[in-house]
Amino acid sequence: MELFTPVGLMLDEHLWFEIGSGDFLHCFFSTISYRLEPNGWGSKYPFMMKKLYHEDMEKKYNLQLLEEVKAIQNSWSISPDDVVWDIEDLSKQPPWGEINDPSIMSLANYFSTESGPDLLICFMLR
Repeated sequence: MELFTPVGLMLDEHLWFEIGSGDFLHCFFSTISYRLEPNGWGSKYPFMMKKLYHEDMEKKYNLQLLEEVKAIQNSWSISPDDVVWDIEDLSKQPPWGEINDPSIMSLANYFSTESGPDLLICFMLR
């Protein structure tokens, strides 16, 4: 059994959503970049993909982030088979293999946090 350190999203000192492994979080961002940003990482969603991914984003950018999250959500009707586990190595696949859960019909509900809400919804709460 492989152990991993869970990662999460802390929205404020009282609101924490456990996401799972760091690989799963990287998969989320890899999929956004590969499937929705034809000109490369952060070219279409700079606040989400550059500021938030690489830095501790200041709250003054929340409106820009929210706009990007909504745009991503509107484009999230992509099949779960099109998930990109690692943008640096496109041959990598999720460790659980194919999704056999009929409730996961698109990427809109593929990326759920350990505590329940979809990851994109968590970013909207920021």
